[in-house]
Formats: sequence, structure tokens, C-alpha cells
Amino acid sequence: MWKGRFQQETAPAVQRFTESISFDWRLYKVDIEGSIAHASALEKAGLLAPVERQQIESGLKAIGQEIDEGRFPFRVDLEDVHMNIESALTSRIGSAGGKLHTARSRNDQVALDLRLYLRHETDEVCRRITALQRALVGLAGKCRETILPGYTHLQRAQPVLFAHHLLAYIEMLDRDRERLVDGRKRINRMPLGSGAIAGSTIELDREYIAGLLGFPEVTRNSMDAVSDRDFVAEFLFALALIGIHLSRLSEDLILFATSEFQFIKISDRYTTGSSLMPQKKNPDVCELTRGKTGRLVGNLVSLLTTLKGLPMTYNRDLQEDKEAVFDSIDQIKLVLEVYTGMIPEIEVDSQRTRQAANDPGLLATDLADYLVLRGLPFRQAHEVIGKMVAYSIEQRRGFAELKLEEFRRFSELFGPDLFEVLDVDRAIDHRTATGAPSRKNVAAALEAWNAILREQP
Repeated sequence: MWKGRFQQETAPAVQRFTESISFDWRLYKVDIEGSIAHASALEKAGLLAPVERQQIESGLKAIGQEIDEGRFPFRVDLEDVHMNIESALTSRIGSAGGKLHTARSRNDQVALDLRLYLRHETDEVCRRITALQRALVGLAGKCRETILPGYTHLQRAQPVLFAHHLLAYIEMLDRDRERLVDGRKRINRMPLGSGAIAGSTIELDREYIAGLLGFPEVTRNSMDAVSDRDFVAEFLFALALIGIHLSRLSEDLILFATSEFQFIKISDRYTTGSSLMPQKKNPDVCELTRGKTGRLVGNLVSLLTTLKGLPMTYNRDLQEDKEAVFDSIDQIKLVLEVYTGMIPEIEVDSQRTRQAANDPGLLATDLADYLVLRGLPFRQAHEVIGKMVAYSIEQRRGFAELKLEEFRRFSELFGPDLFEVLDVDRAIDHRTATGAPSRKNVAAALEAWNAILREQP
């Protein structure tokens, strides 16, 4: 690449230290796609004869086929995927291959490859998110009548429908998908033609290249174009947040599957055993998901740390972005795939969850609302019910077991109809505000999500 300037060969240790072909070979498809478009622009500018452009395209496609089949000999001494492909092309078709790099630097070439690659992977991750959402909607539909305690601070709080609980994660995943779709707009800008830093005196039609590659616009500043990795950071943040959401779901499933809760059973196909204790059935998929989220967050932090001290423009530090990107993509796609298979096979014990939801303490807020609707300010109602909770605990009797006279010791506003409030089904169905977990709301939400997800690819 640079033998005209250097008089000595690169030291073997430096070759091993600087090479990236061991991981950036994964960019070969998009590198070939970008090179074919670049060759077309060179032909359009009169810098390649039509026959040369055809030789380049045919040669690149043949190399791509060999890589697909595992027959291509990648060389560490050629550093990266770009030079491996270009060197192989030139050795096969001669001088036409040597013209391909005209008006192009590896700086804008790798920027293009990353954008093409992340554009494709964004679409793929979005498809997997949609598949998981469908699985969650399917499970929610099966248990739309299942009531369980909702938790705050991991303490029983108020009754909700299990479907409503699952719908919360569907909402999280939809925001994840929206972030990816929004970030795709900033990925989808074409940097080729920016050169190493300042473009080239040989002007190519950048808009023409962008059209060939499906980019709606080109980058506007050559220095920014070759050093920008904002779009990579956004992408890694989106993947890290997907991981965080799935880690939270994992924690719920781990707790609900314990002997202490016994709300759900995770299929044998998505659990493992113990090498020592024959009785164990461990939720390893969920635990590994929590663990892998640390990797996703770590990859984001790694990139941000690399970027924070870089002067303009391209610096070799940016080579360190790719392993983080590839690892995060691999991990999140695998997690989404596994969860999409695991969720439909979860069994929910509706009797067990309802038993837990019958905890009379869960309706304390409903009793406070009862007093508010009879004119008592909420803070006073809150104090009254707090004293009643303490009394109930002292008496070792739930609210439903107390007599009206006992209620009236705490407030004269209590009437015989208070016992209607102490019904968990009524409590669910009276939560009718937008976003609340009444059966009617949950049924409507499931119908809406089914309609939305039918339209998603």
C-alpha cells in the first residue's frame, strides 16, 4: 500500500498489532457492494472504460462468492478486508483493478462500509424485535384474565392483569424499535467521495453513487464524514437499551419461576439442570441475558471512551469500533431469537397468581379512593387507611374479615358498600383510565398491538 514511501518492511509484531482482517472480514459483502458502485462512478467520470468496469464488477462478485464458500485466503499482511479484496482483484484482472482506488481512501471506504452494514443490521434487529413483540402479545392473549400483584420496590402494590405486565415490555421494545428506525436516518448518509480528509481533485458524482447504493443523501463535510462514529454510538446505545429491557424482563421471569413465587414455569427446552443437584431447573437463558447486557453496555462505553479524545479527523483508534459493533449485534440478535422461542412456551399458573393478588393489602389504595369519593381529602384518607392497615395486621385479619363497625372507628364515611371495593375483579375493572389495566383496556391494547404487528415486516 505504501511501499513508495517506506524503505523497510513492517515488523511482524506490528502486522499482528495493526491488522483488522481477523474481524473486519465480516464487511466483505458491503465492501464489494460499495466498490461496485464506486467503479460505476469512475466509469461515468470517464476514468474507467466500460470493459474495465465490467472486469472489476465480475472480479469482485467472484471474490464475494469465494468468501461465501470459505475458499478465499485472507492475508494478515494486507491488514484489512479492503486491501485483501483489492489486492486479490488486481492480481486477477490486472491494471483495471489498480484503478479502483482512484479518488477513494480507506477512510471514506470504511465509513461507507459501516453505514451499509449497520443499515442492514438495523433492519434485521428491528425484525427480531417485532418477532419478540408478537410472542409477548401471544402469551398475553393466552392469559388475559390472569390477575397477579403488581410490584413496587419488589413489594406487593396493586392488582394488575398479567397481560398488562407483558404489555409494558411490548411498549419498551417498541421504543427500542423506534430508536433504531430514527437512528437509521443518520446512518443512511453516503460518505464516499470524502477521501482521506478533504475529498479529491478528481471529482466523482457522489449523488450518483448514493443513488446506486440506496442512500437518500450524501454527507456534507468531508472531515466529519471520515471521522464520524456518532451513528455507531447511537446504534450501540439502542442495542444496550434493548439488552437492559430484556434484562429487566429476565429478572421478572427468574423471580416468577422461583419456588417462592411459582407464578410461571419456563419450558425444559429453555432451562438447564445442575451438575450436582438433580432437582434443579435453572433459568439460565434469563440469567445469561442479564449477563450479556453487561457486554452490550461495555461495548457502548468502549466506543464512547475511544471517541472522546480524538482530534480531527480519522485516527487509527477508530479501528477499535468494529469488534464492539460485531459483538453487540451478535449478542442482541441471539438474545432476541432465544426469547422469541422461549416466551410462547411459558406456562402461567393463574390460580397461584390470583391467590397472591387476593392479598387484602393490595386494595388499600382503593379504600382510600372510596373515602376521597365521599369528600375526604386524599392525604387524610391515606392516613385513615394507613391506620387501618396497622389495625388489620395487629388483628391478623384482612380487610374483608373486619366488620363495618370496625371500619367506622376510623372514619364515619365508611358505609356497607365498602365491601364491594374489596373485590379484586372489581378493582381491576374500575381501572379504566387510558393506560390502566382494566380488562377492557387490556383487550383493546392486545387488539391494537396485533393490528400494528401485522403491518410490521
